[in-house]
Amino acid sequence: TKGRAPWLERVWYPTPRIDPMIKPDPNKALRCIPSLDAFLRREILGGVPRSVVQRESRAYLDEVRKAVLAGRMGDDEVTDLFATNAAETEVIDRCGRSQMRHHQRVINATGIILHTGIGRAPIPDAAREAISQAVGYAIVEIDPRTGQRNQREEKISTLLQQILGVEAGLVVNNNAAATTLVLASLAGGKEVITSRGELVEIGGGFRVPDVMRQARCKLVEVGATNRTHLHDFESAIGDETAMLLKVHTSNFRLVGFHSAPGLGELVPLARSKDLLAVEDLGSGLLYEGEIAGLVTEPRVQQSIVTGADIVCFSGDKLLGGPQCGIIVGSAGVVARVRAHPLYRAMRCDKLTLAGLEAVLAIYRDGDPLEEIPVLRALSRSKEQLEARAEELVSLLVAAQPSPILAEASIVASVSFAGSGANPAHPIPSAAVSIPGGSAVSEALRIGSGMPIIARIENDQVLLDLRSLDCEDLEFVASQVRAKFPS
Repeated sequence: TKGRAPWLERVWYPTPRIDPMIKPDPNKALRCIPSLDAFLRREILGGVPRSVVQRESRAYLDEVRKAVLAGRMGDDEVTDLFATNAAETEVIDRCGRSQMRHHQRVINATGIILHTGIGRAPIPDAAREAISQAVGYAIVEIDPRTGQRNQREEKISTLLQQILGVEAGLVVNNNAAATTLVLASLAGGKEVITSRGELVEIGGGFRVPDVMRQARCKLVEVGATNRTHLHDFESAIGDETAMLLKVHTSNFRLVGFHSAPGLGELVPLARSKDLLAVEDLGSGLLYEGEIAGLVTEPRVQQSIVTGADIVCFSGDKLLGGPQCGIIVGSAGVVARVRAHPLYRAMRCDKLTLAGLEAVLAIYRDGDPLEEIPVLRALSRSKEQLEARAEELVSLLVAAQPSPILAEASIVASVSFAGSGANPAHPIPSAAVSIPGGSAVSEALRIGSGMPIIARIENDQVLLDLRSLDCEDLEFVASQVRAKFPS
């Protein structure tokens, strides 16, 4: 039109283009997702509690919605997901996994007897029976003869006195707690002298210097990393010194040009200066006989005879019992430890006390080498394990085995005590080798039946007979065959 501005003469409307960076509208895909009520009407699992199905279904549907909103799923994919049985199958699997107990029994085929990841020491049958009897009401802090209240660890203390010849004993929930409690009660606010080579860190970031700080002790480290002398301890003693502490180095080992004063040197020095001599033994081996797999491991009795005022050690390692920390020593010193407020926070429950009492009774009255599974496994000769390996192979290949099990064979192996006991000392063993590497190892862990924890070497799965010594081989074979049916 005449007289109109040139820029109004022609209006250009660009053709719409889809920007690949712009996500498509998710509304159509969202409408394809059924509501929770509609999904539950599909009768996914009749035998599973409705609360479980409802929880897992809600979580799954929420995940699908999030995937749609994030652009990872379109309407076609969502439609296919719910038109088939794929969604129901996934929810069924989730319901099964959610109901599976995490703390379940497994078969230890690793060759590591005290494997921290799978519960360390398998306890004896007598301890299992004692624990099962204590699950209801049980005697903990009462004397049934008088009806009067007493100390919960009184029976444990009596057994420790009879076995070790000590004046008193105390039990807390693990050896880290035992060490912390001893330091806090006997040296809180004062100095504790320790060799620099024994200031170790063990599993879970547990460091001796950190424990000292938590116990309000002042750490005085003496010597060099590889060599500490008695005169290093003597020159460090001052007016604020309360204790000389010796620590088992657990998984850490110094070799070569290395030395440190033994407890036999520290005790006389402590006595002459009116100080306490304390030893944290860690693993806590009570069995006094020879065991091939524990040649260099110190015995608790040695520390007591040497004259330590207090010795701390674990209950769930070489002792072979439930998890706990055991404190033994002179009656007066143990009484000071028990009187500390931290003891109540660290004391053991009735199940631990029942299991530990049964284990200690074996050391007093029974045959520990045969009745304590840990000691039995560590004492077996290589020849005995090879015979058991032959038996296991025969059971695996009997009656039309699967192709994988048909290739099972016997190989030489090495095992370890584990959990810081006798560190870096391999023990000759025998194992059954199965081909397949990580895929077979995973199938053993998560397939049908009981989980089997094995180890892999050279792409072969090894079932080490030393840790399997605690298991019935027919049962083990049935569980392996269930993973790989013919």
